[in-house]
Amino acid sequence: MSASGKRKDDEDRVSEGDAPPSKTFRKDPDDADEIVVCELSKNRRVMVRKWQGKIVVDIREFYVKDGKQMPGKKGISLSLDQWNVLLNHVEEIDKAVNENSSGD
Repeated sequence: MSASGKRKDDEDRVSEGDAPPSKTFRKDPDDADEIVVCELSKNRRVMVRKWQGKIVVDIREFYVKDGKQMPGKKGISLSLDQWNVLLNHVEEIDKAVNENSSGD
């Protein structure tokens, strides 16, 4: 964190007043096994892809190199089992977010 206490990527975060993430269901032309599901922000995406022969849900930051979007180290790849656990807890997570954001 910087001296001001803010993370350097705070400007990429979507606030309640911002437009919702764009939803796209498209194949990445460079990789036939990747489907970009949505763009969370300018540099963050949710993708479904095959990795080592298994389907994963990949939530990741991207950076530009030589004019091309490249996946960064910051992110998480969830196996289908992990994705299903997360889906089963969405209501609980949403409730906790709403309870904790009511004071903002």
